[in-house]
Amino acid sequence: MKPAEFEYVAPATVEEALSYLGEHGDESKLLAGGQSLVPMMNFRLARPERLVDLNGIAGLSYIEHRDSHLAIGAMTRHRALEHSDLLAAGWPLITEAVGWIGHQQIRNRGTIGGSVAHADPAAELPVTLTALDARFRVRSHRGERTLACADFFASSFMTTLEPDEMLVEVEVPALPERSGSSFMEFARRHGDFGLGGAAVVLTTDGSGACSQARIALLAAAPVPVRAGAAEDLLVGSSLDDATLSAAADAAVEGLSPSGDIHGGTAYRLRLLRTMTHRALTTAARRSLGE
Repeated sequence: MKPAEFEYVAPATVEEALSYLGEHGDESKLLAGGQSLVPMMNFRLARPERLVDLNGIAGLSYIEHRDSHLAIGAMTRHRALEHSDLLAAGWPLITEAVGWIGHQQIRNRGTIGGSVAHADPAAELPVTLTALDARFRVRSHRGERTLACADFFASSFMTTLEPDEMLVEVEVPALPERSGSSFMEFARRHGDFGLGGAAVVLTTDGSGACSQARIALLAAAPVPVRAGAAEDLLVGSSLDDATLSAAADAAVEGLSPSGDIHGGTAYRLRLLRTMTHRALTTAARRSLGE
């Protein structure tokens, strides 16, 4: 199929893009990598009156270490994240998760900003950034604001971005010393959408006890889910097999993920529990330097 008729504009600056959104935000869609938007337009699931192409704007693609946090420009390609030495050294969870995104051709074009703003609860980057306590810097002609994950993701394929706003940067705090992380996902075939997964960050103290835990679940709810009860259970505990198993149980307690032709709710709960336990075990081992 072909997309419905639309107007195409290609701003050269962020300010020019924001000007278009300020005048016609309700009728416009931003084009970043286009790996989700273009297929939706071809199937006429999305019918924007105006397409605002961000690919000609310089200065929105970068990966920088600034003081105590990582800064990633919204137009940074998945491929750049995958091969960044800075991420591999300081934020390996992102490196690990990006390798699960589609196929290489998709990662060559897809962007971090596009993936985050698309807000697919089965996508790798939203759940990974949730586990890393990332924040999202957004701009409009009215000014700028920075949103935490809990304030950014609203529901499946929905964020709290206003029609005249665009995401310009992702900020990720530095991980404490003695931190280990792991990303686990299950898909029916390589490159398919994940049926369930988990992103985990564990930090240990000098005695080997857990001092901080972050667990985010993929495809568990309309938004990335932080497993607060499991995190609380882990803090102050030794990361032995029994504790990690109990934390995996706590992480999925009360969840009711939607089923489909690939598996019902009970199956997906078991899958989430298994992926969480595997991610916890790997992150614990890495946090202890094993």
